[in-house]
Amino acid sequence: MNATRWAMGVLVATVGLGWAAGLAQAQKYGGTLKALLSDNPPTFSIHETSTYVTMFPMLPMYNNVVGYDSQQPQESLTTLVPQLAESWRWANGDRELVLKLRSGVMFHDGKPFTARDVKYTFDIVRGKGGKQRLRLNPRRQWYFNVEEIVTSGDHEVTIRLKRPQPSLLAMLATGYGAVYPEAMPPDEWRSKAIGTGPFALKEYQRDRYVLVERNPGYWVKGRPYLDAVRYNIIPARAARIAAYKTRDIEIDSPSDTTRPVMESLKPAVPELVFIETPKFTFQNVVINTTKPPFNEPRLRQVVNLALDRKAFAKSVFQGGMIPGGIMLPPPAGVWGLPADRLGTLPGYGDIEKNRAAARAIMAALGYSAERPLKTKLTTRTLANQVDSAIWTVSELKHVWINAEVQQLEAGQFYATLARRDFAFEIHGSTSSADDPDANLYENYGCNSQRNYSDYCVGEVQRLYDAQSETTDLARRLQIVHRIEARMIADVPRVIFGFLIRYNPRQPYVKNYVPTQTGYTFYRMQDVWLDR
Repeated sequence: MNATRWAMGVLVATVGLGWAAGLAQAQKYGGTLKALLSDNPPTFSIHETSTYVTMFPMLPMYNNVVGYDSQQPQESLTTLVPQLAESWRWANGDRELVLKLRSGVMFHDGKPFTARDVKYTFDIVRGKGGKQRLRLNPRRQWYFNVEEIVTSGDHEVTIRLKRPQPSLLAMLATGYGAVYPEAMPPDEWRSKAIGTGPFALKEYQRDRYVLVERNPGYWVKGRPYLDAVRYNIIPARAARIAAYKTRDIEIDSPSDTTRPVMESLKPAVPELVFIETPKFTFQNVVINTTKPPFNEPRLRQVVNLALDRKAFAKSVFQGGMIPGGIMLPPPAGVWGLPADRLGTLPGYGDIEKNRAAARAIMAALGYSAERPLKTKLTTRTLANQVDSAIWTVSELKHVWINAEVQQLEAGQFYATLARRDFAFEIHGSTSSADDPDANLYENYGCNSQRNYSDYCVGEVQRLYDAQSETTDLARRLQIVHRIEARMIADVPRVIFGFLIRYNPRQPYVKNYVPTQTGYTFYRMQDVWLDR
């Protein structure tokens, strides 16, 4: 913890040389960046969403108290930089995070930003906002360790913890750390966007675009460079290629360009530049552990054994995937199991032996080729998710599971997940930070709204807490590996692997730097057009 605090202190002291002071290139001002958006945002509320379809167009309108350096492709505690907090320090045995806030910052409606806005936002997110509540709260569990948030005047706020938690800053720095104005009730978060960010909402036309324009009163001098960003909503793949050719798209949605998409774009639009980035985005089958038929643990293991991860990566994503388990594996990530250990766990060995074992389980449960298990596999209407679902349904037939694919658009899909109204489903999930707390508490924590599998095992939850408060990184890694092995055996999800994104951009788009995590590099503050 001391070494981490030292590194963060250096960053705070030298911030004038980096994020807020200017970049080395000779930038140009002006122009409208045209980005691809694959669907209509199901909501404008960042804290109530779990999809980039909301985050991509909304994040440019907000700031966090701290963030990650937008020009660093690898995010970690050593790349943290100030945003609304100009500095921070740990106190009281690392149980208090004291944030010194900037003065003179204004929201888009002209009202001043103060410490009360920080307290207001995160009290609501952690479920302590009194009558002010979120309809959906996927990241409430991130802040279960917060005892209280207190202000000292307009420009200082202290987050008091029940125990040390080194990961708090990492989570505050993600795109899900956006600060909202105290004067704006949560019901308005869903349809309005009033922040302190570099851009302000101009217009939204469903099925057409979201348009954000430069905030002339932005508190970072000289930012943003762009006049506007227009997010063109184009669901169909063929239409996207045409839009790239006509330059109606200049950058892609951050989760859309898999290797198959890249291979189709290269010959069609040869001038495009592709930025290859391993991502903490895992393609996975989420299994409802509380609803028949998969409340039977042996059936979950059947699904795990039936799916050939190597064949999936080769067939559906043309090799554009890194094998892994619960956490992003090295060298792309810090916390995941190494390949040699991963290969010894259920579902990662010889596929024919795995399927034979799966059929033996099915036979013991009374199923056969003549009497298969019939169910539905739910997915989004996005093309790569449908491709994944079709492949999965085909492979499950090897172990006597006949599943029908149910396709839902984004809003209906996430509502279905929130209600747990599915047997199992397939989609791409993303952790907002390469840190165990962000992934484990949100996606697998007891009582987390985004724990769509409803996986909840007391002894495993206690291991989450043990790693969370451990300040020795080597010891923490050992606990995380123990958790990962246990969860792979319990099968709340079947992880196919972690996707490589290829991030196309027109060659004149500058300073757009995708990172290994999701939902953090969308602010567009430093992006400019060289034309």
